[in-house]
Amino acid sequence: MRRPAGAGAWGGAASSFRRRAMEALAAALLLYALLVLALESPLLSTSLFAGARTAAGAARTLHLSSAAAAGAGAAPARPAKDPRPAAATVPGLARFAAGLDLRLLDSARSGALRGHVAGAVAAGARAFADLERPNPAAPALAAPSGAAGAARCLQSIALAAGELRGRVVELPCGLALGSHVTVAATPRAAHEERGSAIGDGERRTAMVSQFMLELQGLRAVEGEDPPRVLHFNPRLRGDWSGRPVIEHNTCYRMNWGPAQRCEGWRSRPDEETVDGLVKCEKWIRDDEEDHSGESSTEWWLNRLIGQKKEVNFDWPFPFVEGRLFVLTLSAGLEGYHVSVDGRHVTSFPYRTGFVLEDATGLLLNGDLDVHSVFAGSLPTTHPSFAPQNYLEFSTVWQAPPLPDEPVEIFIGILSSANHFAERMGVRKTWMSAVHKSPNMVARFFVALHGRKEVNVELKKEAEFFGDIVFVPFLDNYDLVVMKTLAICDYGVHVVSAKYVMKCDDDTFVRLDLVTNEIKKVPSGRSLYMGSMNIQHKPLRHGKWAVTYEVSISSNDSIFVVSRASTHVVDSLGLKSQHEEWPEEIYPAYANGPGYVISSDIADFIMSGFTKQNLTLFKMEDVSLGLWVEQFNRTRPVEYIHSAKFCPYGCVDGYYTAHYQSPRLMLCMWQKLLEGRPECCNMK
Repeated sequence: MRRPAGAGAWGGAASSFRRRAMEALAAALLLYALLVLALESPLLSTSLFAGARTAAGAARTLHLSSAAAAGAGAAPARPAKDPRPAAATVPGLARFAAGLDLRLLDSARSGALRGHVAGAVAAGARAFADLERPNPAAPALAAPSGAAGAARCLQSIALAAGELRGRVVELPCGLALGSHVTVAATPRAAHEERGSAIGDGERRTAMVSQFMLELQGLRAVEGEDPPRVLHFNPRLRGDWSGRPVIEHNTCYRMNWGPAQRCEGWRSRPDEETVDGLVKCEKWIRDDEEDHSGESSTEWWLNRLIGQKKEVNFDWPFPFVEGRLFVLTLSAGLEGYHVSVDGRHVTSFPYRTGFVLEDATGLLLNGDLDVHSVFAGSLPTTHPSFAPQNYLEFSTVWQAPPLPDEPVEIFIGILSSANHFAERMGVRKTWMSAVHKSPNMVARFFVALHGRKEVNVELKKEAEFFGDIVFVPFLDNYDLVVMKTLAICDYGVHVVSAKYVMKCDDDTFVRLDLVTNEIKKVPSGRSLYMGSMNIQHKPLRHGKWAVTYEVSISSNDSIFVVSRASTHVVDSLGLKSQHEEWPEEIYPAYANGPGYVISSDIADFIMSGFTKQNLTLFKMEDVSLGLWVEQFNRTRPVEYIHSAKFCPYGCVDGYYTAHYQSPRLMLCMWQKLLEGRPECCNMK
């Protein structure tokens, strides 16, 4: 049957409309799919929107003094809203880098540091650029000892005198409960020692015979003194006490704990014991007066029939010059026990922060001829000493996004690249309180390491936790001041903090007490708070020594001349190194492990840095004191001293406690949570 013409036209129009509608719907779905792909795909989203993010978030450029790092990218004035890595984040370190223009350090104001700065910045730029490459190839980071592969765990070790290499016996897997070490040795005859620290203050020389037996953590952080898990030091000729003595102690980062001294008297009856043994045995006979008026026969008869009190047969001091001894050190449940020639002499309780598995080396040093060493009942399982294994990649410890509003206090924490355990200790303790506060931000400030494998692990750590700021130079102790500048810059220009605090990664901080002290300062006052040093004189020898004279070097000689004669140097064509600190005293400064400054001081410092009129000095705390002194000339500063910013350990009521190992931090944090803000191993 034939359809009407109008009906056919209407049907064709309807069919065409449906087709166009379906095409439009398909196009919309395709557009939606492309949009989702663009937003969710790591490759597309970064290429489409990286430029927009950079333009919105970058106020300063990261300058590296190397052509190799020219493409490192921009450092944001405020990092990404969520600094934690996501799938759409570009791999690399640029977003974590400090915004300092390191080229500004190349000026006469850098003084003696100028040469060090240039070399460290260039080397850091190369390491930074190398690390920026996708998937940098680097060997796995092993223990700092540098041994190839994991040492085999031996149940026992026996070494004769000829087999001892130097004075250190390696214990590959540390010690365990029940482990024991036996040493056969002979003390040497006393020798004259000038300026001896163990002689009395009136004499310039002393006759000295002493030796040390130490359990050390040989696999601690590379480049630092190993911790002394146990220090056992017999002094045969005595010390200031005037009698033979045995001293026990522990040491972490050159910070010695309270010494336990055994001076020949038995420990008091009310003193705590160690596994039921006294800490100090008596080594002087006390039976002479008891039977001085009796004959030997009468004395023995009285003893046999019980009419005389029991006599303690004590022995002389266990170590004699030129006489062989056999010493056994054993690890008990509560501490170490030392016996000599089969007789218990001393016991030393374990201290928090020092564990048996850390004791990977036995050091024998001093006036001693060692004949043999035997270690037995050693652990047969190998603990992991690779430093990056201390990291716990849990989202619990990740840094939250930076707040949109200015904060009350910013805490910059100085750290070294290979301090994985120290940073983890901070994250798991007092830094977790920072994360819960909307008015506080904390970041670690780290320079690059000389070993690529360390930097690779550091990059992984930074990308996961989001709490590390890189100062792109090759780390050097003399250039720590560059990290302090980066802290000031971040506090002023990134988080807009009212106050900036600086501390170290082995500093435990009581944030509640520090903020309470800050609140006591009237609003608008410029603040400099910490443990202040007044009229402190520079040290001319040792680790923190600074030069005073000008050293002049020729091809094969070094001369020291007065500063007044330096004009002669250039005319002779000699090479000169100017003094680091020519003054007799330092300006007033707060000790570096923990201090607070107001933001106007931090802003003044960064202004001086930008204008290249900021004087740099290798000791960052002294440098800051110098800068605050300059600021104080135009605006009064409230200097606040408190010994509770403790730079040498921990004190009751501490605001900050320095030299705290990760284990000590965990101990202090637990006490704080229990309402007992006490020190662990208080000095």
